[in-house]
Amino acid sequence: MAEITFPSDAAPANLPVAALPANTKQIIGVRFMRVGKIYHFDATGHGLLKPGDRVIVETTRGRQLGEVVHLIAPDKQAPPSGGYKAIEALATARDLALEQMWKGQETEAMINARERAHQLRLVDVKIVRAEYSYDGSRLTFLISGPDDGAGRLETKSLRDDMQQAYPQTQVALRQIGPRDVAKLLGGMGACGLEARCCSTFLTDFSPVSIKMAKEQGLSLNPEEITGMCGRLRCCLVYEYENYVAARKLLPKRGKLVITPKGTGKVVDVNPMKEAVFVAVVEGESMRVFEFMKDDLQPAAELQALQQKAAAPCDRHEGGGCNCGKAKKTP
Repeated sequence: MAEITFPSDAAPANLPVAALPANTKQIIGVRFMRVGKIYHFDATGHGLLKPGDRVIVETTRGRQLGEVVHLIAPDKQAPPSGGYKAIEALATARDLALEQMWKGQETEAMINARERAHQLRLVDVKIVRAEYSYDGSRLTFLISGPDDGAGRLETKSLRDDMQQAYPQTQVALRQIGPRDVAKLLGGMGACGLEARCCSTFLTDFSPVSIKMAKEQGLSLNPEEITGMCGRLRCCLVYEYENYVAARKLLPKRGKLVITPKGTGKVVDVNPMKEAVFVAVVEGESMRVFEFMKDDLQPAAELQALQQKAAAPCDRHEGGGCNCGKAKKTP
């Protein structure tokens, strides 16, 4: 390994633009991946930070170097139980140099892990990526593949073997799902976009169900609603709530409605256009017409109003009637 000379100064790589009083509360959002989840930390006492600054924090996966993406007002967001965890320090030029050095060794570590998995005949275990912590103290292999039924992959001695290969580093194996794999690998989306949504802007994966495709009237052909990860496309969530809200304002399929062309049965709807397709008897055949929502009236409600209008008023005898009908004489 070539010798690397680090800067002798320990000043932060991104100096704050101004100083803050020591007791001024400052909550920052930190991201560890380019398109990843944002975690909030307390940066009180570290000067005024700004988006783009790099900080070192302690996480469940050890010490990590993250990037500040935004600042939030402490009184605008309820703190989590136990409060916000404080950052350790601002990143120095030496920390950034360390990060770049260890990132340069991740590909080699991934190749070594794949070779060892092949030797162990772990054909179902896919080594997706190797990730070093910024200081090289921790090496995590992201793996995927069919589990053992309990949600775990059978990795046998792969972790122990890799630990022996990298004795100065704490080695860990972390299993990730198909969507996370697609997010890390990137590439073209199933819809034809040059970059997948998960690799571009999605920081969290929302639950997706087949009901969302049905609600939007989409084809249930797996090839048309499945993403490159083999799961239902994340974009099925985007307009789902709008479709649900729009459908509530339209008659359901099979309902009888009064149209300008007569009474007919609803056969389909276009929620976004607020249009309804109605089958109406025309001559000796049925024809389907498209009507806007405001041109229709539910046949059941109209029939109920007509029955109510034809029924005798029960207030004529006792007085207080305001129905406008004359009292019927025997």
